[in-house]
Amino acid sequence: MSNVEKFYEATAEFPEGALPDHQVYEHPLVKRYATKEMSFIFSPAQKFTTWRKLWLALATAEQELGLDITDAQLTQLRSQIYSIDFAYAAQKESEFRHDVMGHVHAYGAAAPDAMPVIHLGATSCYVGDNTDLIQIRDALTLLRRKLVKVLGTLRGFCATYRDLPTLGYTHYQPAQLTTVGKRATLWMQELLMDLDRVEREIEGLPMRGVKGTTGTQASFLELFDGDHDKVRALNTRVCELMGFKTSIPVSGQTYSRKIDYNVLSLLSGVAQSAYKMAGDIRLLANLKEVEEPFAKSQIGSSAMAYKRNPMRSERVCSLARYVMSLPGVAANTAANQWFERTLDDSAVRRIVIPEGFLATDVVLTLLENIADGLHVWPEVVKGHCMAELPFMATEVILMECVKAGGDRQELHEAIRVHSMAAGAVVKGEGKPNDLLERIKKDALFAAVHDKLDSMIDPILFVGRAPEQVDEFLVDEIDPILEEYKDLLAVEAVDGVNV
Repeated sequence: MSNVEKFYEATAEFPEGALPDHQVYEHPLVKRYATKEMSFIFSPAQKFTTWRKLWLALATAEQELGLDITDAQLTQLRSQIYSIDFAYAAQKESEFRHDVMGHVHAYGAAAPDAMPVIHLGATSCYVGDNTDLIQIRDALTLLRRKLVKVLGTLRGFCATYRDLPTLGYTHYQPAQLTTVGKRATLWMQELLMDLDRVEREIEGLPMRGVKGTTGTQASFLELFDGDHDKVRALNTRVCELMGFKTSIPVSGQTYSRKIDYNVLSLLSGVAQSAYKMAGDIRLLANLKEVEEPFAKSQIGSSAMAYKRNPMRSERVCSLARYVMSLPGVAANTAANQWFERTLDDSAVRRIVIPEGFLATDVVLTLLENIADGLHVWPEVVKGHCMAELPFMATEVILMECVKAGGDRQELHEAIRVHSMAAGAVVKGEGKPNDLLERIKKDALFAAVHDKLDSMIDPILFVGRAPEQVDEFLVDEIDPILEEYKDLLAVEAVDGVNV
């Protein structure tokens, strides 16, 4: 048998029993990238203990308002919040084909005296939707901390490089100079806009509350013998117990899925800002002006050992691209909810809401890491400035010569001819820009020959960029960092590993 035949024999089929612990798909977002903090928010432990807290809150409020629920039953419910028999819940879910009822019975088995009052008057969306909103609130709160951290780190970068001149680019073609710090304020401004949206979303996020099967609260009206005031009080009290100021005013069976769209649009906005920043860094890395952190033993390429690829910035862009795709899914889900509710929202929401937050959290963790170790090469930056600055300085040179008595039109034509010739040298011969040398040799420009070098100092061409950096940091960023100084002091549970 030839080696080729042996190859086909060895690779024909996957051997039965080989690698048994690795035969199930692992989601890379969770396994490879996600942080422990965000993963916990959307974990089964957090989700299903929140269901139990909601059932406890409902029973507590119902007792306060006069229903026959004993202190002993509430005590039993409280004692069993964190002792979930997931295997039993799965068995019951398989039996009933209903996840909520599986967990009702699991809770009831752990707290048998309270079984009659668990889920009393509620529908599945009482625990499902309210838990989703609690997870969204907690996840937004974590993202707020991450955004503040990124802004705090970038503040130092901006201040350090507030007055380092660099080429500006429009159409990715050299334009007027700006500064390295000023460019970074553009990244910060967009992240600041995202932080504002996150704050408003946290502040305004409503709970679904206690609404019943189609949002009419009919089951609760029955429980309280037609007492509308008690039903309203029940809704208010449950929201208070779960830490919400308001509930959605009216609903069908679910809360409006436009809330999901708004939240995923917010996440998309964060992703857009991150993509912009990381994209700029990738382009600057190509120019060798700026580099993201690079570990001592890090390998940039398995083939090209010399490479320092901006892999973290590339990962930001990759994950951000995914997050930016999610609002369309939420829009279609919101638009296709028939009447009081259809279940075609359920499966996709289980995917896009957690994944949107998990990915956005990774993106912000990466941004903070990149910003913290961002390295600037000032001499390379200056070299690029000086290669283009002679062209940009021609107007200043022209005006100085005119003030010394020169003919504006004659000088303009001479500069045009010299500029075209210098451009031909740069593009056609690959040589440095020699425009200044040409001007130094032309008697028409004798008035500036002795001060030509000082006239093209890059800092003279950055306008108010350094002052704009100072004003932006003092007026816009510092108040935010002061407001959230406690968040800046929080140490992350985990960081960037790959």
